[in-house]
Amino acid sequence: MRSNLVEKASAVITDTPLLINMVSKRVRQLNNGRSPLIPIIERMGAADIALSEIIEGKIVLDGEDVVEA
Repeated sequence: MRSNLVEKASAVITDTPLLINMVSKRVRQLNNGRSPLIPIIERMGAADIALSEIIEGKIVLDGEDVVEA
């Protein structure tokens, strides 16, 4: 997980526990076969993809589910 992405995502979602929950739920979705909502750069892990999606406003938390914005 890249620290610069964590910092940028923390500026978007300022509640740290909420950010952690969003990332972990999205990582689970990606690992279960969901398609990324952003172009993937080589060597991006699932957490990097989830953080990038949060930064770009592609996903939001709706109740307990992470959904496309």
